[in-house]
Amino acid sequence: MVAGIVAEYNPFHTGHRWQLAQTRRVLGEETAVVAAMSGNWVQRGECALTDKWTRAGLALRGGADLVLEVPTVWACASAEAFARGAVGVLSASGVVDVLSFGSESADGASLRAAAACLDRPEFHTRVRELSATGMAFPAARQRAAEDLLAREGRGAAAGCLARPNDNLAVEYLRTLPAEMEALAIPRRGVDHDGGTGEGFASASYLRERLRAGEPEAAAPYLTEPWRWETADVSRCERALLARIRTMGPEDWAQLPDSGRAEGLPERLAACARRSRSAEEFLTLAKTRRYPHARLRRLLVWAFLGLRERDRPARVPYLRVLGFNQRGRELLARMKRCAQVPVLTKPAHAKGLSPAGRRLFQLEARCTDLFGLCLPQVPPGGWEWISGPVRDL
Repeated sequence: MVAGIVAEYNPFHTGHRWQLAQTRRVLGEETAVVAAMSGNWVQRGECALTDKWTRAGLALRGGADLVLEVPTVWACASAEAFARGAVGVLSASGVVDVLSFGSESADGASLRAAAACLDRPEFHTRVRELSATGMAFPAARQRAAEDLLAREGRGAAAGCLARPNDNLAVEYLRTLPAEMEALAIPRRGVDHDGGTGEGFASASYLRERLRAGEPEAAAPYLTEPWRWETADVSRCERALLARIRTMGPEDWAQLPDSGRAEGLPERLAACARRSRSAEEFLTLAKTRRYPHARLRRLLVWAFLGLRERDRPARVPYLRVLGFNQRGRELLARMKRCAQVPVLTKPAHAKGLSPAGRRLFQLEARCTDLFGLCLPQVPPGGWEWISGPVRDL
């Protein structure tokens, strides 16, 4: 049995270790675990706390067997695109039997009902109607699902769309291939953006403490002492401002979720010219309809020089970030079963299709720009000289 887990591990903490242990408790202690992990840029629209190879090593020592990268074009994206890319990585491996995910409700029936609802044409029609009234997209999405499911006496099932992990679970189920089962693990501890409790802490709390130089406050909730430099996108603020001040509406319109149909690119270009900081830009640009998370992702895509067309229809390769002995055995199986090339060395990227090479080169750019977020800036070309972490 092989389980797949979608994660950021930003940072890896006791809650992640608990999910891995619970997955094996349900599926069997011999279950191998493949983690599809975000690279150096994450869904919240910011850089990861530390580089992807360090985080892969933490995951291996915490219980994962094989860590595959979710490229930035999916990792730093809306829940729908994030899920599509991450599940696409696990599916393309050809070895994953079950997707295991954390869930506030662990109510499989409600999650599946919501997932099915989101794929109905009338759902999208209703979302557009509600959005036209000025309702924020997340609220319109939940209200539309409630309206449709209420006709079947299951309106309460739409409540899962208001909870972060349940919302992601719904998106995983929407893109889950028929040959892969789903396993919902009840989330324990604190809320997604909460503090601490029951021996667990939210990842946001841990990032705040570690970036503030307070590793002792984070230590009880980490799986090993923190000894790495922490990355912070604020170190790139002037470079980011230089980038967005040179962007016109036509440049913003090329980004994903740009809101070009509603005229958002014009607003973003105007706000960029007026802003003296990234935070001021977010404050000026934010409306009920365009929340901070969406705007932060647009800022990151602008800084990285990515465009909507840079996201392929499907994952063109699998980048291995780390493995242990059981992971090595999975890699041997993947050589026979994987649907796309498996990269265990950066040099393998030179043999990819044109689309694959282009995505890898974009990822190399994203890694070089991530380096600017560190206290000590590394030389460029990091992506091309870094192989998988081995915990054998």
